[in-house]
Amino acid sequence: MRVLTVNAGSSSLKLSVLGDDDRPVLSETLVDDRDDGNRLGELLRRAGPVGAVGHRIVHGGAELTGPVRIDTAVMQQLEALTDLAPLHQPKSLDALRSVSELLPDVPAVACFDTAFHSTIPPAAATYAIPAEWRRRWPLRRFGFHGLSHAYATRRAAELLDRPVETLRMVTCHLGAGASLAAVQGGRSIDTTMGFTPLEGLVMATRSGSVDPGLLLWLVEHAGISVAELSSVLEHRSGLLGLAGTPDMGDIVEQSASGRDDARLGLDVYLHRLRSAIGAMAASLGGVDAVVFTGGVGENAALVRQRVADRLGFLGLAVDPVRNQAGAADREISPDGAGVACLVIRAREDLQIALETRTVLGVKP
Repeated sequence: MRVLTVNAGSSSLKLSVLGDDDRPVLSETLVDDRDDGNRLGELLRRAGPVGAVGHRIVHGGAELTGPVRIDTAVMQQLEALTDLAPLHQPKSLDALRSVSELLPDVPAVACFDTAFHSTIPPAAATYAIPAEWRRRWPLRRFGFHGLSHAYATRRAAELLDRPVETLRMVTCHLGAGASLAAVQGGRSIDTTMGFTPLEGLVMATRSGSVDPGLLLWLVEHAGISVAELSSVLEHRSGLLGLAGTPDMGDIVEQSASGRDDARLGLDVYLHRLRSAIGAMAASLGGVDAVVFTGGVGENAALVRQRVADRLGFLGLAVDPVRNQAGAADREISPDGAGVACLVIRAREDLQIALETRTVLGVKP
């Protein structure tokens, strides 16, 4: 079955058509004018016939914990979840409607970024807030980037030639958004993002975890409005707020040339990242593999090296030559290392296609 995968971001729409063998027939990104029906229609005509469409949906809430075929009832559920992901869910739903109008007779499947983390136990998922609040509202750790973490997990098991059921992994999705997952036996048991994608690591423009008391102080004493606070934490914080640019490649270069703000940005990013990997390893009770994926994870050799340099007590190490050379989907740890370290290209499209075929009963 040829599958069209649709991945809606904040300012782009990634479309891929994967053939029966998962080789890409077409791959294109629409930017800014992605809602231009004519351009989208022309792209789909060039792609040729497809047997199904798989949509990346950021939030499935507490009920949609696995991929599901889209119908009217599911659409209503997805729309009702918009309040939980107001910056992401509308983009996904807009893309879903646009593609469905052009391909009305092709079955469509929703694949959720939250679903992979639905296996997190209550100890990791529950916030220490009043039970009344938790009963009234879905206030829990959801976790995100699940499609990327799920793909990285199964691809790492393939590269290591070990059954996924035997492995304890920390998967590091490091892109503009960033999160870690503690994966035991192929199942997520902990993650760094929480109720929203703001929690956790320092990201390109997102703050990551900030003391709630600091935010309350800004509202109460500095007169910062909730709207401004939301905008700043989402779009003007993270690496951009620390170093003046959200681009890790630029920050690495500027840090090496002696710019203090770039050096601080890199140091804060690495401090949070190393601490979080250690926390995920603690949740697992030990770790067999650490996986780097996403734009930063795949391309920033210095980040990988400096992470490993401080986590040697876990058995983590990288070989300098392997770390610098080669394409993604490779092991970069030295021979005999206690913990395997891998770089894997982010392929959410392959995970979406797999889940879509599974829902529709198409065997691989």
